[in-house]
Amino acid sequence: MRFSRSLKVVGAHAEGEVGNVIVGGFGQVPGETMLDKRNHLAEHRDWLRRMILSEPRGQVARNANIVLPSNHPQADAGYVIMESIEYPVMSGSNTICVATVLLETGMLDAVEPVTNLVLESPAGLIPVECQVRDGKVTSVRFTNQPAFVYHLDAPVEVEGVGTVTVDVAWGGMAYVIVDARTFGFAVTPDEARDICALGERIKIAAAEQLAAVHPENPDFPGITICELTLPPERVDGVLTAKNAVVVSPGRCDRSPCGTGTSARMAVMHARGELTVGEPFVHTSIIDSRFECRIESTTTVGGVPAVVPSIAGQAWITDLTTLVLDPTDPYQEGYRLTDTWPVGLSV
Repeated sequence: MRFSRSLKVVGAHAEGEVGNVIVGGFGQVPGETMLDKRNHLAEHRDWLRRMILSEPRGQVARNANIVLPSNHPQADAGYVIMESIEYPVMSGSNTICVATVLLETGMLDAVEPVTNLVLESPAGLIPVECQVRDGKVTSVRFTNQPAFVYHLDAPVEVEGVGTVTVDVAWGGMAYVIVDARTFGFAVTPDEARDICALGERIKIAAAEQLAAVHPENPDFPGITICELTLPPERVDGVLTAKNAVVVSPGRCDRSPCGTGTSARMAVMHARGELTVGEPFVHTSIIDSRFECRIESTTTVGGVPAVVPSIAGQAWITDLTTLVLDPTDPYQEGYRLTDTWPVGLSV
């Protein structure tokens, strides 16, 4: 058969969050850096993201990553992240998926018991430490780009809700963070739909009312995502907390969310709740977990920041070839409001 597009895809998830990895068929993408390549895809080839993630080839609870050669002399590989409505410059769960796929498929050589990589994301270089046993990557710890706080205890007027007190922080995306207890949530799977509806409403209000301009990269998006949190507590002596991140167009991240965890750690450090080197376990709405810590402190454009590291595991789920028949009437796919909420996103 003759296809107009054929992509080799390795299906994977990190602690429940799907982050499929496209390893072949995408072709060359212009740009010196992964940020340049991300911007080119967003401006000139976004139909590919829509085709890959929309129905009938995709679904709302799915992300994709394109593995690309990096021009950076320190990087082993590069990747561009694609989500439902945007191209985040960084994603923790997607990074864990990419590192796992690169090693378990043999695209990069795995060394047991530890393989160290440097991956280039659109946000910059991401050092990765992979635990490997019998060819299986059992843990991936990535050191994120610095995370920092934009606002603490800021009031936001949310339509139909009233005044909500929020924090805003950068962890690779700009998060509005709110205490889930304010709305009576225990962050359990049966609450997911209600959490999403509220989270999208808070995100829209916060994006309109609170500035969040990255001090070194003003072209990075402002607030695009919401995180509902429960307070930390000691579990077997380790600081542990739960959260639910609402990903546009309105669905819960299945993992504890790497960039959301980074943003939360920046807030916790700013409040004196988390010290450098202290273990922190972050869990998700499905009780999957990341093992985290702050590696050091730094500044970003003069703003105090922390350097977070986060560890989790990914699993390969399938090997597929995604094809596009030139006679298919749904070249870029479609989205229906039964599963793709419309009108909630910024």
